[in-house]
Amino acid sequence: MSAVKRSEPTRLSRRERAEATQWRIVKAAYTLFCEQGYTGTTMAQIGEAAGMAVQTVYFVFHTKAALLSRAYEFAVGGEHERLPPPLQPWYTAMASEPNLTPALRHLVTGVGEIMRRVTPLVLAARVAADGDPDTARIVAFHEDLRADGYREVLELLRAKADLRPGLTVERATDLLLLLIGMDAYHVLVESRGWSHEEWVDWTVSTVAEQLFGRADRSP
Repeated sequence: MSAVKRSEPTRLSRRERAEATQWRIVKAAYTLFCEQGYTGTTMAQIGEAAGMAVQTVYFVFHTKAALLSRAYEFAVGGEHERLPPPLQPWYTAMASEPNLTPALRHLVTGVGEIMRRVTPLVLAARVAADGDPDTARIVAFHEDLRADGYREVLELLRAKADLRPGLTVERATDLLLLLIGMDAYHVLVESRGWSHEEWVDWTVSTVAEQLFGRADRSP
């Protein structure tokens, strides 16, 4: 009787191992930044949380500011999907929906999940940015990315409905950044105790009214 051939465990490539190491560090950094602040977190603590030597953390990312930038990407892309917003399912659903209000619900629901992850990180980074030019540069860079992304979203929404009379594209982008942003989410949900679902409903109706003059929820 022939011996049963045992399957060997799949070996990761060098690139896959490197990516796995990076991801462990980024996830540990994101968690610590949110829990104890950016300034209060050391690279040694990140290494300990990731289960590796601090020298490895420095070798992979060199500076804490570079690690902060990757933590932003982690918060936006999510732990499992790791995709930029335009490649996430809610974005595709928003873009393909012909009617305004359902499209807004796809948008706010999708961005709302990002808000859960990104708000505590942004608040921690902003506090540190006041006295740290490197941190301030990272915060400004990712705010600019968000503004660019919202301009693209606005163009998709304008194909479904006209902006409210007298409202410019620039001002509409500013309102979108405010209404579907970390500050409004933090105040209403984390400070005032709104449920996440209440925030979604309010944001959908408010964006429809303030940007497109839609006082009701009809498409």
